[in-house]
Amino acid sequence: MSMSMDHWFFDVDECRENATICGSNATCSNTAGSFTCECKEGFIPSPGLEWKLGVTTCKGVTEGLNTAECEGKSEEQCQLDSVVNLLDNSSSLVLPPTTVETLLNVTLNVTLNSVREGNDRDKLRDTMLEVTEKLASALVKPTQHQSFASVNTTQIEVQTFAIGPETNLTDTPQLNSRNNILEIDLLGIAKNNNGSGAVVFIAYANMEDVLKARLFDTENDTIKTMISSVVSAFLPNTKIPTLPNPVNFTLRHLTQVDPKGNLTCVYWNQGRWIVDGCKATETNATHTVCTCNHLSTFALIMQTDTPPEDDIILKWISMIAVSVGLLFLALAILTFILCRWNPKVSNTARLNLSICLFLAHLLFLLVQSFLSHIQKHKLVCAVISGVLHFLFLSSFVWMFLEALQLFLLVRNLREVRIIQREGIHWGFLLLIGYGAPFLVVGVSAGVVPNGYGSDQCWLKTNEGLIWSFLGPVCFLLAVNVILFITIMGYLFFALAGRNKEISQLKDTRMLVLKALFQFIILGCPWIFGFFVNNSKVLEYLFLLITSQQGTFIFLVHCALRKEVQEQYRKWWKNICGSKDPSESSHSFTTFTTSQIATK
Repeated sequence: MSMSMDHWFFDVDECRENATICGSNATCSNTAGSFTCECKEGFIPSPGLEWKLGVTTCKGVTEGLNTAECEGKSEEQCQLDSVVNLLDNSSSLVLPPTTVETLLNVTLNVTLNSVREGNDRDKLRDTMLEVTEKLASALVKPTQHQSFASVNTTQIEVQTFAIGPETNLTDTPQLNSRNNILEIDLLGIAKNNNGSGAVVFIAYANMEDVLKARLFDTENDTIKTMISSVVSAFLPNTKIPTLPNPVNFTLRHLTQVDPKGNLTCVYWNQGRWIVDGCKATETNATHTVCTCNHLSTFALIMQTDTPPEDDIILKWISMIAVSVGLLFLALAILTFILCRWNPKVSNTARLNLSICLFLAHLLFLLVQSFLSHIQKHKLVCAVISGVLHFLFLSSFVWMFLEALQLFLLVRNLREVRIIQREGIHWGFLLLIGYGAPFLVVGVSAGVVPNGYGSDQCWLKTNEGLIWSFLGPVCFLLAVNVILFITIMGYLFFALAGRNKEISQLKDTRMLVLKALFQFIILGCPWIFGFFVNNSKVLEYLFLLITSQQGTFIFLVHCALRKEVQEQYRKWWKNICGSKDPSESSHSFTTFTTSQIATK
């Protein structure tokens, strides 16, 4: 963007004589016999990109891209069309990097937002590539020797290299963009174009959201994953673009390659990915070399076998079992809140465990039922995954606290201590039960903010964030198993040696049954989740047992407790108006026994 001024006798510094000659949002640079105007960062020349003294002004991006032909178009499409018009109305496409960077950011932001919202996707994809190619070409300046230019933003990196007739190069250097490498015989191309040649190499970020891997059509029904950045290469201002030799693209893998997967080098053509004229020639753990006999927009797609179809039986078992578990959790919560308990009994851990399990299972069930609708809203899905992370972690922490409370009680019984009140103060329990999970989730969200919101609205496994859940859970389960074994050892020791003193341990079979129930209540069966791979039977059993945690909480801590049974009888009498509740409560008294495991 320059304005040439002929000075017949001597050079005049126009920039010093007239500080506003380029306008308020542009900088003026004096040259021999001339001066240049360039818009400041964040501004573009309007109208057109070719500077005309007295006509061109620098405007902000949004203002500078306004156009009168926006009727019937979305704001994003209008803005993108304005960039196209801006380029088409300019006779000179040699632009400074700051202007190119600004326009590239506008183009990519508009395209990404519009495609994610489903607006004119097919047209936007091709328009975006066309505009990006023109803007990148504007970085290339004519040269007699060789020149290099680049633009690097969070969304795109552009590398350009040009040679002229007087270049002293004997070999074309590699172009490296975001650790992707282009090798091309530019000297051979220049021989067919009067000694001049130029190449542009572009690497995009997050372009898999626009140029999706599923747009690669294959005969087999496979899962297609884009494992490299999308890259583009082309020859600007080249009359004879014939390639004397094939070009090599060394593409960096963005994710780990499945050993059973099939890697395919593809290029973009008329709204889809195809493979003609391009093949993978070398590959290792981190890079793959694609050799192509033409230039275009390229990517590396991995194909893997499709997962098995959804298990309908498992789905129904999950829905029914979780619903039953939710019902008994609700009953347990109401019982803990409404019943009058012995002052020595603290239900803080059990109540909060029931509440966390109820909310976690309920939210999980709702999410899976309406997953197809929730997936469309990425932010909502990410928030839900964060809430589930917190609720399930809290549940496991409360399982640990319940195990610790039970351990302290049994230890006191073994040492024949007088129990003034069960366990730990409720304030400390609340601080640990909710404070620790909140801290874990807060740190996780701060360190890996993009780790929430997988396709299932859970933690993304490829971000490493899943271990912020599995790590604490594995630790808590291991501690609970140790506490449970210790508790059982204490109880059987007491049963064998002190059954005269401890009359509550008369019924060994009931003790064994309650021990099994406590094993489930304390969450120990969740360990089996690590061993259900490829076994439908184990998967069904695991789901049934873990979903009924609330059922066992209700049975052990409510239905089989004498004081709770008495309260149920009173409620039943009030509801039915019965004068003699003995018959209606017969089913309870039949199973009434002393509760050492449940106080």
